[in-house]
Amino acid sequence: MFLRRNRRTVNGECYEYWTLVKTVRTAKGPRQEIVATLGKAPGLESRTRYGWAGVADLLEGRTPAVQGRLGENLSAAAAPAQWAQVDLRGVRVERVREFGQVYLALSLWRRLGLHTLLKEIIKPGGEDVPWELTACILTVARFCGQRSELEVAERWYADSALEDLLGVPVGQINDARLYRGLDVLLAHKDKLCTHLLKRYRDWFGVEFEFLLYDVTSTYFEGQALDNEKAARGYSRDHRPDCKQVNIGLVVTPEGLPIGYEIFAGNTADVTTVEDMVELMEKKYGQAQRLWVMDRGMISEDNLDFLRARAARYLVGTPKRQLKAFEAQLLEKENWAPVQAGVEVKLVAHPDGGTDEQYVLCRSSARRAKEAAMIQLARKRLRAQLDKTHASLQQRPAREPGVIERRLGRWLGRFPAAERLLEVTVERNAQGQACGLNIAERAERSAWAAHAHGAYLLRTNCSEKDPAKLWRWYMQLSQAEDAFRISKSDLSLRPVFHQKTERVAAHILVCFLTLALWRTLEMWMHGKGLGTCSRQLLKEVATVRSMDVVLPVKETASQETRDVRLRVVARPDRLVAELLVRLGLDLPSVPKAVQNVVEKNGG
Repeated sequence: MFLRRNRRTVNGECYEYWTLVKTVRTAKGPRQEIVATLGKAPGLESRTRYGWAGVADLLEGRTPAVQGRLGENLSAAAAPAQWAQVDLRGVRVERVREFGQVYLALSLWRRLGLHTLLKEIIKPGGEDVPWELTACILTVARFCGQRSELEVAERWYADSALEDLLGVPVGQINDARLYRGLDVLLAHKDKLCTHLLKRYRDWFGVEFEFLLYDVTSTYFEGQALDNEKAARGYSRDHRPDCKQVNIGLVVTPEGLPIGYEIFAGNTADVTTVEDMVELMEKKYGQAQRLWVMDRGMISEDNLDFLRARAARYLVGTPKRQLKAFEAQLLEKENWAPVQAGVEVKLVAHPDGGTDEQYVLCRSSARRAKEAAMIQLARKRLRAQLDKTHASLQQRPAREPGVIERRLGRWLGRFPAAERLLEVTVERNAQGQACGLNIAERAERSAWAAHAHGAYLLRTNCSEKDPAKLWRWYMQLSQAEDAFRISKSDLSLRPVFHQKTERVAAHILVCFLTLALWRTLEMWMHGKGLGTCSRQLLKEVATVRSMDVVLPVKETASQETRDVRLRVVARPDRLVAELLVRLGLDLPSVPKAVQNVVEKNGG
């Protein structure tokens, strides 16, 4: 679900409002439905004006003391008005900074309690900037899409409002300090993961007996000679030319990340399962958790390992195993719809002798997609084969082996279509290749037509409702979505670090940032704002902080001085409504940060 900004003109007057929209699948394709229209937020007109002195309270959701003039703690009634004569010709705005996104990220950081945790576990060592603040800067910068520590130090920090919110001067932020901050943070990875578990439970009531596991990869810029885990392997980023590392991530059904591990870049996904299960059990105990994994993680050895530890599992299976269930797949009885165009059925293995259950699933949309893909592949392969056949009939090839190797390359490009065709090279009396004999494999084609859109799930869980099992498995998309967020929004890739420890620290910062991102989605969901945090971030990015410089004339001395007030721009009405619904207040009372006295005409 996501937020949509709407405009409507009535009697020549324009009205703006938010709607909560979700995307649904229909027979005619994806469509968008309005879930709710978000009306006027209560209390928007009468918000108490809090000042900068209460920023820490605002970030953590507490109500600070009411602020009077220039940040003094005064009651609203006792705050006297200040009057001054201002030369309007000299009024100007300076030092415009990014405020909305960093303020939101900092609110998430503090409400997760990461600032207090790091302050407790990292002992001070005489550093100018506390390490917990350095870790905060690294994570907030990653949340705002910054790609490297060098970029943060040279440009982004100075252009953001973090100097005002954290109290760390721009001159104290440099790349060396940020790199050292990575080294310090890495030593506390396990404590950070354990702390996040507790905060998820306290804030959202999340339980951890149902875990989703998946693996992705991220590649390096450079040769990564100092990284012992960097290696070439199957690249999900389509960069086989670059070395990479693999990352195994465990998330809850809500998509909240709770643990991860880094593997060598040439590690097969199936070999990571035992390490990750043992890691989770070491940290959180050996409970009878339900592990949900896709078919790339599964081997019989892995399933035996899980059964030996009394763990439950729900996994996808390779497509080839579907053939054993052909009879059940073709039966028309006992199918139960779980959503539009999707049906499931609980079956036992045809051979028996197992305590496992199997869930047959078929999707009409997936069936149409797979059929279209096979048809396109078959068309392209057949066109090339026909072209080769016509060429050989006109001019036979003296060396049939050359034709066979060429034929093998083309068949390898279309493996799905190749299984449906049988192709042999014809030879004439002189032993030359004079054509191709192309035959359809009718039995395989018929089975492929039945298998389109069908897939098989496997579990040792005692649950008897196939619809519930299917929904549990579909939640694996939360792990896949976490990887998409990490790579596209959080700039996990590419990795510019070269050393093993620095790469591990970089991934830890991305993990913490993913925790902020998913926490924001849960926060939005609890407030009825959907789960599309991208739209919310886009809206709050319009909020800026700035210095308003007022040339004030002092009556007694007849001198003019510049009064510099640091303010946060008032968001437009719709963005203000979003912030009110989140319960997130902005400092609205100006702060006097600098007074410069100048002589008249000076």
